[in-house]
Amino acid sequence: MKFQPGYTPAIERRKQFVLDTESAVAHTPNIIMRLRLILINLIGYVCYLSSATALTYKLHAHEKACFFAYAQEKDLKLAFYFAVQSGGSFDVDFSVVGPNEKTIMEGTKERQGDFVFTAKEPGEYRFCFNNEMSTFAEKMVDFEIAVENESKDAQLPSKQGTSPEQTSALEESILKISRDLSTINRNQKYFRTRENRNMSTVKSTESRIFNFSVMESLLMISMAGLQVFIVRFFFQGARKGYV
Repeated sequence: MKFQPGYTPAIERRKQFVLDTESAVAHTPNIIMRLRLILINLIGYVCYLSSATALTYKLHAHEKACFFAYAQEKDLKLAFYFAVQSGGSFDVDFSVVGPNEKTIMEGTKERQGDFVFTAKEPGEYRFCFNNEMSTFAEKMVDFEIAVENESKDAQLPSKQGTSPEQTSALEESILKISRDLSTINRNQKYFRTRENRNMSTVKSTESRIFNFSVMESLLMISMAGLQVFIVRFFFQGARKGYV
């Protein structure tokens, strides 16, 4: 085999490697952009499937507060979570009423609850908290109302150049991440509720100890003053009798 002057197989392979690397680098931005578009579409799809409202409400004594969620069609999943963070015995009465004024669920003196039910008909659903049983205690209630759309007919938006297998795999990954995040969120709510209740108990105990200490100090000062008065009275009486 004859080679031209200055030509070696190693140099040729190095040139080919450089050309392949430059070609791969040139196509990398297009691949990254395509993956970003797919990820944005998947996130939008997951956000379309569910909508939620998380609130913290201060429920005064003898107060009944209601919140509303609208189901646009039947067979939607409605999730309802609540937990009493502070106040009284950490309990509250609750009720869920459907569009036809039919009570779906209710409870009395419940500390927390986590329920999921199917909307039998479209319309407005009412979620109420009742603190009429309390004479003066205020309740801090943390709750969340979510409307989930689990329609099987919905399709992910696809981009040119992606196969159905890739889209299905990405969809499963996103839904798995969504379920894991929901589990983490529920665990965070549980630990936050425990923390708030324990903090409320600690504050109540601290307040009682402080009040008891003040009363004890006042009682000791009163007893000391009374003793001084009695001793002085005895000595004054003895001096008068001596004179």
